[in-house]
Amino acid sequence: MPSSITAEVAVITPTRLRPDRRAYLLELHASLCEQDVAWEWVLALDGVSEKGVPRPIQADPRVKIVALPRAVGAGAARNFALNEVTADWLTTSDDDDVLPPGSLSARLKHAQAHNLGWCAGWSADWHPDSSVATWICPTPPGFHEPGDVWHFWKSPEATIPIGPTTLLVRSDIVRAVGGYAALPQGEDYAYLVGVTSAARGALLPSVVYHYRKHAEQMTARPDYPAMELQARHFAWSHGQHLECRVRDSVDVGSAIPWTFPRDHGHRLDTSA
Repeated sequence: MPSSITAEVAVITPTRLRPDRRAYLLELHASLCEQDVAWEWVLALDGVSEKGVPRPIQADPRVKIVALPRAVGAGAARNFALNEVTADWLTTSDDDDVLPPGSLSARLKHAQAHNLGWCAGWSADWHPDSSVATWICPTPPGFHEPGDVWHFWKSPEATIPIGPTTLLVRSDIVRAVGGYAALPQGEDYAYLVGVTSAARGALLPSVVYHYRKHAEQMTARPDYPAMELQARHFAWSHGQHLECRVRDSVDVGSAIPWTFPRDHGHRLDTSA
């Protein structure tokens, strides 16, 4: 039965329902149930049957299951899930990670209070012994104008400027920039560059995402490095050309601004 509560935030998760991730998926669902804003969870099944979805998840009316007839990869699965999003804001989570309490509301309230297009935070590596280690990204906390974030990514080989899964973004902006790139991996790098180039946003100096470290994660696979640098080059070049496009539009006096409206009236106090 559909939920009668209007979702404020959508969470998109692609999954192949691997047996070793079933418990992780249930933990992600439990972490969503602890959030203090109304949410919808769009679960994109990447070429697997919905019969494999754990029953507690199937029974939750806030969950939308998108069963794709064949495997298409995480990026394409997220794009198909985007078709089912009704909330004004969205974020993503991998099927083996979790969101700490208050993750959604902290970003949503800050974005709404300051008329932002996106709001991100820090992620923390969550180790098998339950210890966590905060990853502080190169982008400094505070407000950032469209395109600024890309400048904190010095080269394709350098550390990415923000953790893509920490981004909470207006759904219309995600659609406007074309969602996720058509890449077999690293598609979220291009997504990161696209949404932060399209609108003003902010980075909060607090952890909003727990990134589970385990032996079966995709980045630990032996074939992962083969295409990693190519995906990085694609996204880095994307940011470079977006910047050129904006600069050219300004130079010729374009009547149609490429970026979304900005609000310059606020600065984030990170002293606390």
